[in-house]
Amino acid sequence: MAIKDWPADERPREKLLREGSEVLSDAELLAVLMRTGVAGSDAVSLARRLLAECGGLRPLLEAKLERLAGLPGCGPAAFATFRAALELGRRYVYSTLERDGPLENPGAASQYLVSRMKAYQREVFACLYLDTRHRVIALRELFFGSIDSATVHPREIVKSCLEFNCAAIMAHIRLYLYKKLILFII
Repeated sequence: MAIKDWPADERPREKLLREGSEVLSDAELLAVLMRTGVAGSDAVSLARRLLAECGGLRPLLEAKLERLAGLPGCGPAAFATFRAALELGRRYVYSTLERDGPLENPGAASQYLVSRMKAYQREVFACLYLDTRHRVIALRELFFGSIDSATVHPREIVKSCLEFNCAAIMAHIRLYLYKKLILFII
């Protein structure tokens, strides 16, 4: 049965408009993004199947085009839609943190850095430059390494601090191998 034949209170788009996006399941949210299903499967059923085949929301949204192209109902258009949704989410997070207010605690700094660096497949050393009120001026990725090491040159860190005229800096390395984040505050 097509979604248009469902009762109005069960249709994902109408439910979102009536009750808000937070009440929708992952499959319903994906169905709203995808807009249509495939022959014999409505958008919600297709979304459920994609979530099951990929192992959840995050693996689905971060899947490479080649992986998605092999799944029914997915191709370049679905890949582009998912990547656009992810990028909008990232930009939303960045926009609420950059210059809005200070990074008042380690949790706020961690949230910002994780949202920016979690998808890297290698080690990355980055510096977060802050003004006198600990508001974000910029985040610059300075050194890229391999899967298990990154070479860091202190003179480049100092040079970038002078370039941004920052009052404080947080240096951060994304350790891919251990999936951990290390944060240093200077």
